[in-house]
Amino acid sequence: MNIFYHKRKIYQDRLEPFIGAPLIKVITGMRRTGKSVFLRQVSDILLDRGENPLLINMELMENHRFRDLGVLHEHITRLDPSAVIIDEVQDIENWEELAASLLAEGGMDIYLSGSNAGMLTSDLASKISGRYVQLRIYPLGLAEYIQFRGDDAGHLEDVFQEYLRFGGMPGIHSMELKEEVIYQYLKSVLDTVVLNDVIIRNGVRNAALLESVLDFLADNIGSLYTGKSIADYLTSAGRKTTAGTVIEYVSFLVNAFALHHVKRFDLRGKRQLAYTGKAYLNDLSFRHAIFGYRGGAVSGFLENIVYMELLRRNYAVYVGSLADREVDFVAEKDGNTFYLQVAYLLASPETVEREFSALRTIPDNYPKMVLSMDRNIPSRTGINQIYIPDFLIDPNKYLR
Repeated sequence: MNIFYHKRKIYQDRLEPFIGAPLIKVITGMRRTGKSVFLRQVSDILLDRGENPLLINMELMENHRFRDLGVLHEHITRLDPSAVIIDEVQDIENWEELAASLLAEGGMDIYLSGSNAGMLTSDLASKISGRYVQLRIYPLGLAEYIQFRGDDAGHLEDVFQEYLRFGGMPGIHSMELKEEVIYQYLKSVLDTVVLNDVIIRNGVRNAALLESVLDFLADNIGSLYTGKSIADYLTSAGRKTTAGTVIEYVSFLVNAFALHHVKRFDLRGKRQLAYTGKAYLNDLSFRHAIFGYRGGAVSGFLENIVYMELLRRNYAVYVGSLADREVDFVAEKDGNTFYLQVAYLLASPETVEREFSALRTIPDNYPKMVLSMDRNIPSRTGINQIYIPDFLIDPNKYLR
């Protein structure tokens, strides 16, 4: 199966309005989530429009000479393309100077990709401030997973269980879907991200401690944490550290897109709470690659999948706090707000009451919903229950 022919339509649609505009298009995301393939598809789109794009992948050995700004600029000037596409641009020292120069020279459509969320926050990035748009690429959602599976995709219930087990990294679709094969591949991807984009990039000296922080968060998906709570746990396990170090390491992992930190927000006081929140993996499959597939933490798995789907749909997401109750996700976009609770099964009246009552206590009239693996649970006081696979495959039916 050739995964390179699958179009990531959700991202092509978002990029389309900016093609040809005098802005730098910055494509970010974790390694192996499909940025390189997407940029090749952008190059094909430009070719179809009669352009002559220059595509440079900095991961290729033949392009390592372009890490020298002067060499790369001379190469681009000599070829005089109508569009320049540079993949993994962060491998070029002071790449922002090149981008600013190309933009100032005019006449070129510029596309850059990188594997670090902080690549646009440096002092040098001020050189292109206000003159770029950013597009983030995530692993496959369930709808994309079904697209990639093609004729091999089964019934929705079955394919969702498969997605829960194998995740959304595009590369797995060029392999046989067996745990021993897929998890070995995923572990190698995660190791590469941790080594190249975390340890080497940030000069981390205690790699074992960093991996312990990642392992802790991967094993406690959906649980509230603080830097102190992780530091106390690791210290008690014989790996002494501090809350400050833990928070720093978490920030490194977040910048490499290995995981996401979701902040807590007081829904009544409308304020962000102290450094406490939840962590979700950029792809749930990395948890299985570390520990093997263990089905006992399904609620956390489902939260991770729903959270990533909200990001994929361009929502800003945080955890809601209201007195002694918690709302799993508050999602905001374009002035719209939604509240979502995520549960595995609403198997008892007590569980139903717990999940629905948390939403009932929110003092506003924004839409509220409970997502679970149940079918046809009656709505209560205007709060609907939605079958999670249905929610994931339809981008427009439930959220706008």
